[in-house]
Amino acid sequence: MRYLVLVSHGTLAEGMHSVLKMLGGDSPAVRHCCLEDGMGAEAFVENFKKTIEDMSAEDEIVLMGDIQGGSPLTNAMNEIASAGMLPSTIVFAGMNLPMAMTALMSLGSGDLQELRSRLVDESRMGITEIVLAYDEDEEDL
Repeated sequence: MRYLVLVSHGTLAEGMHSVLKMLGGDSPAVRHCCLEDGMGAEAFVENFKKTIEDMSAEDEIVLMGDIQGGSPLTNAMNEIASAGMLPSTIVFAGMNLPMAMTALMSLGSGDLQELRSRLVDESRMGITEIVLAYDEDEEDL
């Protein structure tokens, strides 16, 4: 089975998971774990272990975190490595909703390397500056 696991500081991962449920439906293959305000790294690690406890080395994991080098993503990678699942895991920092949605919609198809490429492309396309045009002569509403 392929899993999408979201980790973050605060409740970003929980919120992202909530939006994925709203847009794509609830899936037991999507998990999240948050390093909440005031929580120590040890508590996060224990929660993360529970998040992945039913996964094995035969499963594939798409791990997305908020910040590269941040405690949630670093600790999650360490636990995945300790569980022997690192070879079947792809990891992304700087998660965004279009990227996570693409991962959700692709959990059941394609190989992991193809998904990696698709997610990198999606994340790059997900950042767009919207240039607003305005007329300086118009009165404010």
